Amino acid sequence: MPKTPSPTTVQSDESPSDLAHTGLARRTRALVPGLFISIVLATLATIAGNHFRVIGAPVFAIVGGMLISSFVSKKQVLQAGIGFSSKSVLKGSIIVLGTGLSFREVVVTGVSSLPVLLGTLVIALVSAWLIGRWLLIDSDLTTLIGVGTAICGASAIAATDAVISAAESDVSYAISTIFFFNVTAVLTFPALGHLMHLSSHAFGLWSGTAVNDMSSVVAASTVYSKAAASFAVIVKLTRTLMIIPITIGLASLRARSKAGRTPGIAPSRIATVRKVFPVFIIWFLVAVFANSMNWIASAWHPDLALVAGFMISVALGAIGMSSNFYEIRKMGARPLLMGGALWILVSSSSLGLQMLSNHLF
Repeated sequence: MPKTPSPTTVQSDESPSDLAHTGLARRTRALVPGLFISIVLATLATIAGNHFRVIGAPVFAIVGGMLISSFVSKKQVLQAGIGFSSKSVLKGSIIVLGTGLSFREVVVTGVSSLPVLLGTLVIALVSAWLIGRWLLIDSDLTTLIGVGTAICGASAIAATDAVISAAESDVSYAISTIFFFNVTAVLTFPALGHLMHLSSHAFGLWSGTAVNDMSSVVAASTVYSKAAASFAVIVKLTRTLMIIPITIGLASLRARSKAGRTPGIAPSRIATVRKVFPVFIIWFLVAVFANSMNWIASAWHPDLALVAGFMISVALGAIGMSSNFYEIRKMGARPLLMGGALWILVSSSSLGLQMLSNHLF
C-alpha cells in the first residue's frame, strides 16, 4: 500500500507578539465609533450645561444618549465603545476626582456616613424581601433588584449574579428596573434638593445613599454642587464596598443549599472577594494618597476637576445610549413597581436617618 502523505502544517509568518499587537489594534478600532460618539455627545452636553447650569452637563448627556438610543436601532458597531465609556471612563473619572481629596476627608466622610448608609442598606434588603413576596416576584429577581437598589446598581447586580447564577432574563429585568430609577433620580434629585434647601453635605449624603448606580450618584451630585459631588463619591464608594459581605453571604447560603444535595461543596470566600472587589477603588485611594502627600499641585485641581466632569459626561452619554426601552416595557409592571417602592423607601429613609443623626442641622 502506498504511504499516505502526512498533512502539512501551515506555519504563520506572524510571531506571538505580532498576533498580540494585531489583536490589540483590532480591539482598539472596535472602541473608536462608540467612544467618538460619546465624546461628541459629552462636548455638546458640556456646552449646553455651561449655558444652563441649573440642569448641568451630565443631565444633558444622559438625555441625549437616551434620544440617540431611541432613534438609532443598529448600535452593534457602537457597543464596544459605549461599554468602554460607561464603565472604564466612569471609573477613571472617579479616580481623577480623588486627586482633589485628602485621606482625612475620605475617612471622616466614610465613617460619618455609616449610620445612614447601613440603615438604608438594611431597609432596602428587608423591604425587597417583603415586597418581592407580596408581589410574587421570583426570588432571584427579588434578590437582584434588592441588592441593586441597596448597594450599587448594575455593578451589584452583576456581582450578585456571579454568585447566584440567575437567569439572563432576571439580570436584564433587574438592570432595566435600576436604570429607569437611576435616570429618574438624575432628573429629579437636584431640583428636590434645592426645594428642601439641603446643604451640599446633606445632598451628597442623600444621593450617595439613595441613588442606585455610581454614574447617577455622580451625575446628580455634580449638578447640585462640586462639594456635594466630592462628598457623594466618598459615601458611594463606602457603600459599594458593602457588596463584598453581601455577596459572600449569598455565596455561603447557596453553597450550603447545594451542599445539602451534593456533599463536599463549600463556599470559597477568597474567590468570591476576588470576583466582586471593585479594583478601581484602590486607584482612587492612590490618587487621594498622592494629593495628601502634596504630589499634585493645588494649581492643577481646577483643571483636573474639569477633566473629571467631562469624563463623567462621556460616561453618562454612553449609559444613556445603552438604554433599552423594549426591555423595560417587556418586563411588565411588577418589577418596576417593586423598584419604585424600594427607591421611594430608601430615598425617604435616607433623609429621615439624616435628621435623626443631626446631619441636616
